[in-house]
Amino acid sequence: MTALLKSREAILLAAILALLALIAARFPGFVAPSNLVRVFTDTSPLIILALGQMCVILTRCIDLSVAANLALTGMVVAMLNTAAPDLPVAATLAVALALGAVLGAINGVLVWKLDIPPIVVTLGTMTIFRGLIFLLSNGKWINAHEMSASFTGFPRAEILGVPMLAWIAIAAVLLLAVVIARTPLGRAFYAVGGNPHAAVYTGLNVGRTQFFAFMISGALAGLTGYLWVARYSVAYVDIAGGFELEVVAACVIGGISIMGGIGSVGGALLGALFLGVVKNALPVVDISPFWQLAISGSAIIIAVAFNAQSSRGRGRVILRRAEHRT
Repeated sequence: MTALLKSREAILLAAILALLALIAARFPGFVAPSNLVRVFTDTSPLIILALGQMCVILTRCIDLSVAANLALTGMVVAMLNTAAPDLPVAATLAVALALGAVLGAINGVLVWKLDIPPIVVTLGTMTIFRGLIFLLSNGKWINAHEMSASFTGFPRAEILGVPMLAWIAIAAVLLLAVVIARTPLGRAFYAVGGNPHAAVYTGLNVGRTQFFAFMISGALAGLTGYLWVARYSVAYVDIAGGFELEVVAACVIGGISIMGGIGSVGGALLGALFLGVVKNALPVVDISPFWQLAISGSAIIIAVAFNAQSSRGRGRVILRRAEHRT
């Protein structure tokens, strides 16, 4: 029971349930099953991106280009759809995943082979990707009437009353949970992030592991790019502008340490859901949605401070034990 109370995931789940209960006290319709499905669907892009960002942060890196990757991939598949409206949705998904993975691989190669700090690399590629969108589109928008019905209809198609967008987010959570917990690559993420020097002595290639983390993040960002553009039926240069802050916030709130090596898929999921509930609740309680950025930034600071305090606490216990032995 004590371990459960100390678990970040348990605390965050309790916070989400308490927030829902608080909102439901005044607006019971907010917790209606149909509305909760809508909230989860609205949060699905954030969930998918947070899963990819989690892989990167676990390896002591960060990917600030995810929103720009989303926007560039979304614009490319939207332009592809206007040129070939009969292209199957499966092919569009494959293009989005492949292009996103390539963009992520660019980040990974620069970090791995040139040893450039990840924050510098991804800030640079974030700007480059946004510039490429403008060059490709000449600054023009692609609107709903230019997209095919199958292209825009896929994320909205429902199975058992749940939109396909939400099902894809669920599938991504399950897939990443298996990768992180059951594969050598997942274990390598923790080893590299926990102690990169020790990881080298165990035969792990730190740069290659970080490269694969960036590729996963990029592929998920590319997938989200198609889903985002198709769901909202619009593609433009500034799509998802600033969304990278929410992605990082979801990870940090979910207990994924920015120092690497600590975190879980469940934490990333709950962190994203917490922000999703807050975002959807703000209009209900007559608070401007523009407060979302301020809330996300504040949540990052609080979560990092909480992690730092927890780390200092563990350090003091170790020192006391060492002193006791002497």
